[in-house]
Parts: sequence; structure tokens; C-alpha cells
Amino acid sequence: MSATEAKRPAGLSEAEARARLEEDGANELPRPERRSPLRIVMEVLREPMLVLLLCGGLVYLVLGDLREALILLVFGAMSIVITVVQETRTERVLEALRDLSSPRALVVRDGARRRIPGREVVRGDLLVLGEGDRIPADAALVDARDLQIDESLLTGESVPVRKRAAGKAMSADQRPGGEDQPFVYSGSLVVRGEGLALVEATGPRSEIGKIGLSLRGLQTEPPRLRQQTARLVRLCFLGGAVVSVAAIALYGVLRGDWLQALLAGIAIGMAMLPEEFGVVLTVFMAMGAWRISQARVLTRRAAAIEVLGSATVLCTDKTGTLTQNQMSVAELRLLDGARMRPESAGRDDARPEFIELARCGALASSPEPFDPMEKALHLFAQDALRGGDAPDGDRTLVRTYGLRPELLAMTQVWRTAGRADLVACAKGAPEAIARLCRMNAADQDSVRDAASAMARDGLRVLGMAVAACDESSLPPTQEDFAFRFVGLVGLADPLRPRVPEAVRECRAAGIRVVMITGDYPATAVAIANQAGLDVRDVMTGDQVRLADDPELAKRVGHVNVFARVLPEQKLRIVQAMKLNGEIVAMTGDGVNDAPSLKAAHIGIAMGGRGTDVAREASAIVLLDDDFGSIVSAIRLGRRIYDNLRKAMAFIFAVHVPIAGLALLPLVFGLPLIFSPVHIAFLELIIDPVCSLVFEAERDERDAMTRPPRRPDAALFSWALVGWSVLQGALAFALTAIIFVGALRSGLVADEARTLAFVTLVVCIVALVLVNRSFSASFASAFFRPNPALTWIFAGVALVLATALLWPPASSLFRFGPLHADDLMIALGAGLLVLTVLELLKPLWARRLRF
Repeated sequence: MSATEAKRPAGLSEAEARARLEEDGANELPRPERRSPLRIVMEVLREPMLVLLLCGGLVYLVLGDLREALILLVFGAMSIVITVVQETRTERVLEALRDLSSPRALVVRDGARRRIPGREVVRGDLLVLGEGDRIPADAALVDARDLQIDESLLTGESVPVRKRAAGKAMSADQRPGGEDQPFVYSGSLVVRGEGLALVEATGPRSEIGKIGLSLRGLQTEPPRLRQQTARLVRLCFLGGAVVSVAAIALYGVLRGDWLQALLAGIAIGMAMLPEEFGVVLTVFMAMGAWRISQARVLTRRAAAIEVLGSATVLCTDKTGTLTQNQMSVAELRLLDGARMRPESAGRDDARPEFIELARCGALASSPEPFDPMEKALHLFAQDALRGGDAPDGDRTLVRTYGLRPELLAMTQVWRTAGRADLVACAKGAPEAIARLCRMNAADQDSVRDAASAMARDGLRVLGMAVAACDESSLPPTQEDFAFRFVGLVGLADPLRPRVPEAVRECRAAGIRVVMITGDYPATAVAIANQAGLDVRDVMTGDQVRLADDPELAKRVGHVNVFARVLPEQKLRIVQAMKLNGEIVAMTGDGVNDAPSLKAAHIGIAMGGRGTDVAREASAIVLLDDDFGSIVSAIRLGRRIYDNLRKAMAFIFAVHVPIAGLALLPLVFGLPLIFSPVHIAFLELIIDPVCSLVFEAERDERDAMTRPPRRPDAALFSWALVGWSVLQGALAFALTAIIFVGALRSGLVADEARTLAFVTLVVCIVALVLVNRSFSASFASAFFRPNPALTWIFAGVALVLATALLWPPASSLFRFGPLHADDLMIALGAGLLVLTVLELLKPLWARRLRF
């Protein structure tokens, strides 16, 4: 057992952690109160549609018709039940998504490191802190190596503060913001270094918990879709109110029956109010986020769903997104040009220089690596040094010099038992290591040529250097060591299997895929070609830095590979793309990626290797870091948006014939077709159809072959309004002709009402089939798979049959007998609506898709 392993802390046991979690509660701040079913009921009682139902019931009570009043109340209760079920389901989905988005923590439990949700961190847990992590609880440092913390969330001061482990017990009442404190605080960010910390306070007992979470009461601007929907509902409500008042006055003046006039006005108001819009939008967004989460993509903001379909550029990292992030050492090179493959590492005749290079790679890495590249270096060193000393066997880490933007290299300083001198091992970009070694021009050219040759093979290339030093005079920076160049290590990271197909899908969908990586240009080009990117030009980070804004905006329009790019340069690239009018989706995983993620229209954080700050700055989190998941999310985003527009078109179309048939008798002095009870019955058909059938529809055939939609495109465009009005007008015209024709042929009012009502229901079914797809395929109306459709239609047929054949129900609805020829007329009307609209659909199809 190595000395490092012998002193490694064991942390809490799982049993102790569970007991403390039960005792103290979850490590989370008070969140907005979850909407209980009772609260949802209270909200539903304020809905205009329910108010109209209750008013209708009250009028029937005044008229002495107890049965009609009770039925309206029953319909109101059913509406409440449906809404509560839908909203409760939505709350469960949102709760599940909140659990998925819980910040994570790396802790030591039972002697092993475990990644757990931040809400499960308890007092006494040993936290492992790394660069980019958000600290989940207040804790005291046990070990700290070059640790700097951003505590601006607590102090408002953006400058990071240095942290050091306490040599002895210190007062626990220190406040955030001080230099060299041994305490770290919940909500702060590790911006440099690493360390271990013992948790002392969680949840509301932490510093941030004491002052309250400021985001709790923050009211964000409503998403664009919700604003559009609310505006449309308001317009319909105002229009319906005006028509209802006019209808009441017309009926009362012409017929003298003001109570019946009030009932007719209520029926018209119910017919013209598309209250389903709000419910449908809520359900679609929540269920859409849930469906996307099934593709291993977490949607942190619902507005991202509506933007997904309009992305024109997808900027992605290479390592772990396009590639598998499972690195292995593929080649070693010395300055003299000698090469070695991994399979030769354990051979007895291996040159000592290669053994030194393997050892240097491990010692320049974290002793307990989490990064895949450092894991590969450690694993290779173990194989190369088989039978000899382990690279960290009897050594103690003295100091770490971290990676800096101006110097892409890091150094670890070690003390070896029995030796007076310390050894410093450095790894980093070949050019940075060459600079640290103060190499002459010829040697620098040799290193550059060797690195380029390795990069052309798709390898990630690191330089290694070593130096000896005295513990009493450790230099302040890496540049002050007398480094000696050891060699180059090439690491391979294979492409993910799904990437080439996903890139082809993006290009077919009009989405340009851009790789932005810190790797060598040749490596980036090799991987880009394997992935199928259109590599017409390559731009380096130095070129990005030197270019002014207009020049950069011009170049980013055709450059698809950016190499040797620093995280802060990603922000300029994103801003330049936005200046060109692109809708940018951007992936990132580090602290420095947060500005570019937030600046992009769609920030996509890595869930597996990404830092908490990157996830918080993003709208979407990839739970598996897979590029293919991004494409799946874009496909689902387009499907959700399409289906939402289908549901909206259907709702608008259905309300046209309902409102027309409610108003027709008042204008022409005919017997009333609808009373409030009929409207309530129709609403019970429309709601589940919208929420279940359209939400479950599959994506369109051209979902990933058409260009991205315009970001300023309205959800309910004039083309869609015209298409909906056309559908509704045709259904209204046929139903009205059948009703008037039935009256003129001698049918009594109840039988004519029955025929008109059944015809309307059949036409509604036809409108469902018409709106299932924006394509022009007649067969798709019947044969597109959708299990919910069969159940809904079966339920509608059963309820309608009950209303027609069960005497109490038919008496309530004032339905007369429906003959076989009447049924054939109704079915023929529905078939005619379906056929005519399917024939007209190609004329509207292109405008409806954008």
C-alpha cells in the first residue's frame, strides 16, 4: 500500500450519512411551495369557463330546473378533475426534473469517492473540491492545494479569495470574504486548485440559508409562447364578451325571455372562449421537458424548447462530446525523434527515457485523477513501471502550480522519501512546455514538427518536463524552474459512434456544426473530418484574439473548426455569430465557459463532466455528454413546437363552428342548438384530445430536413389563423346546412338538434385527423401511430352513444331519436370535411411549417 493510500480519509459510512440526512433534512434551501391538488382546485375556480358554468347552473336554479343545474355542476366538477389530474401530472414531472437538476457533489463515503446529489450531502461528509465546482455546503478545509474561491454570491465581491487548510482549530464564526480562511461556504465556486473539506452546516443552517435564497421570489419574464397565448386568449375573451352581451340583448328584445337570453349568452361566451390554450401550453412544455429528459437531456428553462427548433449554428467541444472522453496513451516521442507505442511499455528493453516520460506524465497529474486524460497517464505509468516503483508510491505532493490562460501548463512538486531535493514535473501544451524549458529555436521546431505529426493522426499531444529544486526556495511561478524537456505524449480519444450520423442530420436540418476546442489544429481537423464536419477553414485562438470584431464576424460565417481556443475566446466567437444573425447553441463544461453559455441563445452544459456554474448558466444540460443527445433534443424540440401549433390550430378551428352554431339561432330566429350543458360536453371532448392526442403525435417527416424556423416567427401566425378559420368555417357550414335542412324537412327541433350535434362531433373528429400532420398525406391522417388516438375516439363514441341512447341523458340534452340515415348524413359530413381539407392542405402546408 502506498503512503498516499494509507493516509487517505475514509469519510462517513453510508449508514451514518442516512441517519444524519433523516436528522437534519435535505441539504437544500426553501423552494417555492409545491402546488397541491387543493391549491390547483382553488386556481381552477377562478377560470372564466368554470365561472360561466356556475352562472349557467345558477340561472337554471332560478328557472326551477334542478336537473339542468346539477348537470352543469357535474360538468364543472369533471372539468376540475381533468385539470387537477393534468396539473398534478405536470407538477410530478417538474419535481422529477428538479431532482435531475440538483447540484452534484463529490464526497468520500466508506473510503471511496462518490458523486451524489447535493441535497444528500450531510454534516460530517468529506467533500472533494475541484476547479469549477459549486460548493454544496459550509465546510472546513482539511487539505487545500492552490485553492481559490469565488464567494461573490455571498459577498458581492467578484475577486476570488485564497483558502488554506487550518493548522489548528479556529473559530467557526468567521464570515465569507476573507483571505486565507480555512472555511468554504455553500453557493461559492472553486475557480482554481483543489482540496478536501469537512461539512459543518447544510441547508438552512448554512450562510446562504441564513440570509435566504434571493432567487426564491424572483419573477422572470414570461416565455414568448406564454405571452403570445395570453394575448390571444385576452382578445378572444373580449370578443366573446361583446358578442355574448349583444346576443343577450338581441334574444331578450326579440323574444322577451331574459333568463333564456342569459343562458344563450353564457353558451356563446363558453363557445368563444379558448381557455384550453393556457392548459395546453403548460402541459406541452412540461411533458416536452420530460420527453427530452428521456433522451438524457435536461431542460432547465422551458423557453429553451421553443428556441431549439430555430438554432442555425451548433457549437460543440471535441473532448467528451464528439469523442468518448475515454483517453488512452497511443504514442510517446522523444526529442531525438524516437517513438514508442503502449504495447512496448512493459518490455525490459524499453529505453529509460520512455520510462522517465511515463513517470513524469503521472507525477504531473493529480494524485487521485478525475480527468480522463490524467487517468490515462496514471494507467500507462502503472503498466510502464510494472515491477518498479509506483509513480506516487513513497512521494508526498508539496505544491501545485495550476493551469493559467497565459501559460497552458501545470506543475506538481513532489518530495521523495530519503532524498533532499524536490522533483517538479510539468505537463501541458507542447509550445508551453518548450517555453518553460527555454529551448533553442531548432529544438522548438523539432517539438512543433513532432507534435504536428502526432496531431495529424488525431492524437491529443502533451509535452512533459522535469526539474529539481530545493524545498526552501520554491519559486513563485512555473517559469522560474530550470525545466528539462522529457518528451511528448499522444493520447487518443475515439469518436462516439453516433456522431457522424448526428452531424449528417444537423446538416440536413440546415444547422451548421462548429467545433471549438483547445486542441492542436491538426488534431481538431482529424476529428472534424472523422465526424463529417465541413472543414473549409481553421481558425486558431491567437487569430481570434488578434481579429477585430468586424473581421471575426466575417470569418466565423464560414469557419467550422476553431482550435487552440481559450474558454474566454468562446464568448467572442458566440457574439460574432450572433452579430451575423445566427441562432447559436453552445456547449461548455468549465467555469470560464459560463459567459459564452449565457451569451448563446441556447446554452448546453455537460452533465457528466460539466461544472455546476456551467450548468447554471445554461438552458439545457446533457446528462451523458453525448453530441447525439443534442441532435435528439433538437428533433424533439421541433416535434414539440409542431405539435403545439397543431393543438392550437385545432382549438381555434373547433371554436369557430361551436360559436357559429350558438349564434345562428339568435340571428335567424331558429330553435336553440346549444345550451351551456352542450358546450360543457364539447369542452370535455376538446381538452383531453388536445392534451393527449396532439402531445403524443410523432415528429413530422421533414422535421430534420427543413431549415430552422425564424426566431421571430409567431406561434399562431396569420397563415395558421387562416387555416383554422377555414377548417372551422367548413365544419360550421356543413353542420348549419344540415340543421336548417332538417328543420325545413319537417324534423322536430329535438331531432334536428340531435342531428346537428352528432354532425358537429363527427366534424370535430375529422378536424383531429386533419391537424395530426402538416404534411399533405391523406393516409397519414389514419395510419400515423398514436395509441392515445384510439382510446380517445373510443371514449368519445361511448359517451356520445350514452347521451343518445340513455333516456335520462337524452332528455337532459333534449335529444330526439337518431335514425340510421341521420347517422349516415353525419358521417358523410365528417368524411367530406376530412377530404376537402386534406385536398386543400398542400396549398397551406409550406406556410404552416414555418
